Amino acid sequence: MSEHIATGVTADAELDCKGLLCPLPVYRTGQALGRLETGQVLRVECTDPGSLADFPALARQRGDTLLSAAEEDGVQVFYLRKGAA
Repeated sequence: MSEHIATGVTADAELDCKGLLCPLPVYRTGQALGRLETGQVLRVECTDPGSLADFPALARQRGDTLLSAAEEDGVQVFYLRKGAA
């Protein structure tokens, strides 16, 4: 598990989408969130610049919560909390 310093949130699962281009990061994130229980947190790392716009939209559409979106050393790091289906 990893902890994001800005949010203090511990991830229950992690997903590496570095090197993947749209729509794969969003698609794989949706699949990973589907495997989590309500309230669990997923940490995702991406390098696709479009992810900065895609992940907030994904969270809204699915009913999840985007806890954090940041860029660290050229990698976008997202923390999403799975909402109730």
